[in-house]
Amino acid sequence: LCHPTALNRRSNMLILVPTELEQAVLLDALDLPGRPRPPVELIGFGLVAAAARTAQLLTDRRPDGVLLLGIAGSLAAEDHCLVGRAYRFNQVACHGVGVGTGPDFVSAGQLGWPQWPAADPATAVGDLLKLADAPAHSAGAAGSGGCLLLSAAAASASADDVAVRRRLFPDAVAEDMEGFAVAAACRLAGVPCRIIRGISNRAGDRDKAGWQIEPALRAAAELACGLLEDVP
Repeated sequence: LCHPTALNRRSNMLILVPTELEQAVLLDALDLPGRPRPPVELIGFGLVAAAARTAQLLTDRRPDGVLLLGIAGSLAAEDHCLVGRAYRFNQVACHGVGVGTGPDFVSAGQLGWPQWPAADPATAVGDLLKLADAPAHSAGAAGSGGCLLLSAAAASASADDVAVRRRLFPDAVAEDMEGFAVAAACRLAGVPCRIIRGISNRAGDRDKAGWQIEPALRAAAELACGLLEDVP
């Protein structure tokens, strides 16, 4: 799927993947016979492991940029952020760091507590982080905020969970469990972060029999190839 010269030029772009399941499909989809495949590192499942492992990799590998790939659940209306397709996000928000649960949740930022109160605004971490050189809007976007990814410690388990998250984050079109953690680690390190997620399921649907994991990941790999060709 990837143009070989693009991969050679982008050798210092670090690709991160949460789980071994995602890694296996992506390594196959990004493979080029006779050519080096881009480096793909595991960061683990969830916000805590992803933040810690990303920080470790940034120190060890010192990449020029980071690209997070994997699956996510769609929070958008039925005709947006489609299952089996992949999308690039221009910002990522955090859900769950603050006070309360369900509809009573109040974020850290709303409480007046930044997650990292750096003196330099370029490294401060609030409840929402912009991602590197992403377009203002992207396919599947809803509302005026563009393509917003919502990261949470626990995925939605029901329609009620989805309704709460849509009310709290009306611009969010998909949810994952690692994006914000990776973006925060990159922000603290001063490394550009980009996120592409393939949509494997509707958020709140826990019946994996109907998920489209492999098509979503292959779509993410294809979109990543185009991004790798464009990154300077």
